Amino acid sequence: MHHYSGPGRSVAFAAGAMCATSHPLAAMTALDMLKQGGNAVDAAVAGAAVLGFCEPMMCGLGGDVFAMVRDPETGVISGLNGSGRAPMGLDAAMLREQGLDAIPLDSIHSVTAPGAVDAFDKLVRAYGRLDLAAVLQPAIHYAENGVPVCHRSALDWKEFGPRLQGAGRKHYLRQGEPYAAGSIFASPAQAEALRLVARHGRDAFYAGEIMQDMLDTLRAAGGCHTADDFANTAATEVEPIRINYHGHDLIELPPNGQGATALLLAKILKRFDISRLDPNGAERVHLEAEATRLAYGARDRFIGDAAGAEDRVRHMLCDETADTLADLIDPRRACRDVDQRAEALHRDTVYICVVDEDRLAVSLIYSTFWPFGSGLASARFGISFQNRGAGFSLQPGHVNELKGGRRPLHTLIPGFVEKAGSYAMPFGVMGGPFQATGHAHFLSNLVDFGMDIQEAIDGPRSFLDPATGKLALERGYSDDVAVRLTEMGHEVTRAPVGMGGAQAIRIDLKTKILEGGSDPRKDGLALGF
Repeated sequence: MHHYSGPGRSVAFAAGAMCATSHPLAAMTALDMLKQGGNAVDAAVAGAAVLGFCEPMMCGLGGDVFAMVRDPETGVISGLNGSGRAPMGLDAAMLREQGLDAIPLDSIHSVTAPGAVDAFDKLVRAYGRLDLAAVLQPAIHYAENGVPVCHRSALDWKEFGPRLQGAGRKHYLRQGEPYAAGSIFASPAQAEALRLVARHGRDAFYAGEIMQDMLDTLRAAGGCHTADDFANTAATEVEPIRINYHGHDLIELPPNGQGATALLLAKILKRFDISRLDPNGAERVHLEAEATRLAYGARDRFIGDAAGAEDRVRHMLCDETADTLADLIDPRRACRDVDQRAEALHRDTVYICVVDEDRLAVSLIYSTFWPFGSGLASARFGISFQNRGAGFSLQPGHVNELKGGRRPLHTLIPGFVEKAGSYAMPFGVMGGPFQATGHAHFLSNLVDFGMDIQEAIDGPRSFLDPATGKLALERGYSDDVAVRLTEMGHEVTRAPVGMGGAQAIRIDLKTKILEGGSDPRKDGLALGF
């Protein structure tokens, strides 16, 4: 727990309802939606839509959404996959013929259909108390009137603003320059688009003026997208998958997301006595790095579109697989045999969790893949196009090979942790490929070291990049730890900024009290009443 003798914050408590997310305005929006008669789903969707203007480089209407909803009466957790698909007229063979071995991040062919708006609509209709028009009103307000740019967003704007191209520069730069901290970012064009969706429903986005604007922009840039690609976009219900970690259940969504990677990583770590180690010591970092290398290697062999994925995931998560991989780890020495991946890995995203007064709980994650997605935006409405298709493989026969109508391997993973009869907790860890490692690290902090939610979020992070084999350490690790890891055979680097971000709300199933945590690596908070 926080000792109030230095920087930091303690766990937030609430008896009524709570939201934890990466920006204060989004948290306030969620709580206001609850006070207007909405439930946790209405609040989460409202807050997420607002995040599109608080952190427009990370998420937006042209992106994807994954979510889980926990019913407080039955304890059943339902999942929704709101990820888009590749255009039907595009496949890997076409791009291989053009001499490509990977899809460039800024290519028109990296743009998959945006699934977010359909996911928002399905969530509100299936679980909410209000309608989509009411839920979108706060986002319309902030799009029209603007949001003061926070410091973290200003850093990202400066670093990734140069990725913007075409209409993206018009809609997301200010006189050709990135927005600075404290300046106001507004998007009247997206406010107009949101009003159309509020008035006419999701069809306004996928079949009306907004779709036509997106389609015209994509076609003009050389895309093979069609009106049918938008019309056929649909979020799908999915059943979550889980494993037990020392009496606590880690719950994730199935492919095409990488949730199974987090489960496998936790299963590998369970084979070691993590609790006897220094939580910030070299030995723990080493074990997590080696487990990451192995789990992510399995991910790249087994995870792609959900079609036909059940048998692959069953094999990936069986005890024999975890035993075999754990046996490959030398607790004293790094293995430098790293699988080099051609397909792109993701940088960042946004996450929101909400628990309402009835204890309905939502875990929702929302992204345009790389910051500012493809860098492209629709000409009229300024819809930022995600570049999730860059995550496809162009290798013939690969499980994640680009095919028309397929969903690519996704890094987005909303999470839940439960302990039967004790607590249930929606949580998420942002940070692209780090997310699966982040889930397992957060779980281990809670279970192996008895940390509270905020401590588990605050603690230093490390990540073995599966593409390069380099082990990045945050500043919270001492130089002695870095030296020891180098001696163990790791190529150690220092992360220039904090890795991702995390949010969580723990529901005490006995007292019904809520405990929330929010990551200092972002500008958000856990807020309740």
